[in-house]
Amino acid sequence: MTTIRFGAVLVRMSGHGQARRRNEAGGHEHAREQAAAGRQGQPRPLTWKVLLRRALALALAGLAIYLVLPSLTHVLASWPRLARLDPAWLTIGLVAEVGSFTCYFALERLALRTTAWFSVVTAGLSGNAISLSVPGGAAAGAAVQYEMLGTAGFNTDAAVAGLSTISLLNVGALLALPLFAVPAMLAGIAVSPGLVHAAEVGAAGFVLLAIAVAAALRADWPLVAIGRAAQWLRNHIVRNRPPLTGLDTRLLADRDSVRHVLGLKWRQAAALTAGRVGLDFGCLLAALTATGAHPHPSLALLAYAAANIVELVPVTPGGLGLVEASLGSLLILAGVHPSSAFVATLAYRLFSYWLPLAAGLPAHALFRHRYGPIAKRSSAPKSE
Repeated sequence: MTTIRFGAVLVRMSGHGQARRRNEAGGHEHAREQAAAGRQGQPRPLTWKVLLRRALALALAGLAIYLVLPSLTHVLASWPRLARLDPAWLTIGLVAEVGSFTCYFALERLALRTTAWFSVVTAGLSGNAISLSVPGGAAAGAAVQYEMLGTAGFNTDAAVAGLSTISLLNVGALLALPLFAVPAMLAGIAVSPGLVHAAEVGAAGFVLLAIAVAAALRADWPLVAIGRAAQWLRNHIVRNRPPLTGLDTRLLADRDSVRHVLGLKWRQAAALTAGRVGLDFGCLLAALTATGAHPHPSLALLAYAAANIVELVPVTPGGLGLVEASLGSLLILAGVHPSSAFVATLAYRLFSYWLPLAAGLPAHALFRHRYGPIAKRSSAPKSE
């Protein structure tokens, strides 16, 4: 679950998600505004509305964690059992998760049309860490990532378009996962009703997303209508800031840029998206095998897909608490013994959530060591 929402259709999307999961289209637009405000030297005032919004986000996150506290307690209580898991399979799980993040950063390089690794990886890990740290942090994490990319020489407006596309690709891939379990279900494998409902939600979401993306790529009117409606709504709600103009034109330009990039390298983008999701799922399978559990891969895939759908709801940072509780319970529905389900969930989240979170601060320090303080600027893309 790469909540690399270095954007956030995340969308975030994970990440992975951000990253990578980690509610994302709105986060990108909000991040664009934050980045622009920073470049103009206009810090956002801490008004009572901002404080109220943050307080409500914290309250909602606290309530969500409270509701899943029993299952979360079972997961956290499995911590001592990590030392008794098969170290070989844990190593395989770690390598799979590193590969999943590598695929995601390769997707970002593709979207940004650069050969750079250092700036893309360090900016991505830094933004991801912020997204995973605070409720609704996708926008803040995306803003930090865009400013770091601007400091490294990338155009931040182009970054918004490219990374938004990557987020949509990852969300689409996650929603499509239940479709791969359909053959096993048709073959007569017993499936819990809860997993069946998750498959139905994922399939329906994938179909709707596919229709929306196809319409946006083939016609102008959907993006023009969305851009004008969003612009009108933003200007009527946020009256103490300069009015937003030309959003529909900007969306069309971003769409054309994305269509150009994916049109030339769509096979590579599809392969990297499949690699990102597949390796992340492979990390979970390795964690399950390390406990001695061997569920049917199709049922484990349904549990994984359902937990990712839960993570797309930006209630807690990176789905913290919600993912642990839902994934552990769904693995039990998939036939895994409760003790194995909870410890495997803990091992998986250690690799997909906690280690990327811990990598954020060192990545930020390395970035500043090479590029200096983060500047409020934008320039042409560069490569290393």
